[in-house]
Amino acid sequence: MQYNKQYTAPSELLRIMEGRGLDCSDVSDAEALLKSIGYYRLSGYLYPFLKIPKEEHLFKVKSSLGKAIQLYDFDRDLRLLIFNQIERIEIAVRSAIVNISCAETNDVFWMTNSSCFAHLDKFSKTKSLIDKELQNTREDFINHFNHVYDNPYPPSWMISEIIPLVVLTRIYENIASNQLRKKIARYFGLTVPVFISWMTIITLTRNTCCHHARLWNRYLSLRALAMNRPSFPWVSNDVVQGKVFFTLCILKHFIDVVYPRNSFKQDLVELLKKYPIVDTKAMGFPEKWQEQQLWQ
Repeated sequence: MQYNKQYTAPSELLRIMEGRGLDCSDVSDAEALLKSIGYYRLSGYLYPFLKIPKEEHLFKVKSSLGKAIQLYDFDRDLRLLIFNQIERIEIAVRSAIVNISCAETNDVFWMTNSSCFAHLDKFSKTKSLIDKELQNTREDFINHFNHVYDNPYPPSWMISEIIPLVVLTRIYENIASNQLRKKIARYFGLTVPVFISWMTIITLTRNTCCHHARLWNRYLSLRALAMNRPSFPWVSNDVVQGKVFFTLCILKHFIDVVYPRNSFKQDLVELLKKYPIVDTKAMGFPEKWQEQQLWQ
């Protein structure tokens, strides 16, 4: 089947939405707003206001463009809050992997040393990605290293600063020494499989934030592993793993480890208070979520 939908001007889109029951009068200059956001992006925030069956594209009673914009603004603020936590977590993870591995291997160049890794094919792939980053980077510290030293590669702590988080996770996953992988994971209070799983979720969430994509009620098809017998404050087993609340729990665990005096919970509570329109159940929040051990 061929795609045959044609472009529709914002003024016409407003007329169509109003004809389907959406009140657009609560937004001043709705047409200009629609131009700045784009209907396709906004449609994800209009979706919760559609009647069932949603395929008919008819809006529930008292649905309005202003309410959809509130969801849009909430999602933006949520992404900013989450990205702020991921920044701290990412820096701590990079530091831990490099520091612990350098100390254990006694090799500052371990990241480009094939003997430190279990699978040569995976090592070759990550090394190629490192080569690509080194070729493309304009970082002064890399240029300085290449100008002063004759080594084929910079030390691992320099490489860790220029490679994406997903590449660093692959490097960690391929470390030959199981004891080394365990030591790094234990630094964050986790097992190796859970650490890898949670780093993957953090990377996906980071990318969602960077691309300004809808996050608040998104369902992740990739389910994060849960701890069977956690040795740290955690949540009940009935928390839905594909929802954003579970991701928030992952971030809360990491941030409590790397930055204990954080205000993540308070910031999240204030954000939810600011936008009472938000359906927290759609985000996976259980009732009395603040009473869960992790969030106390």
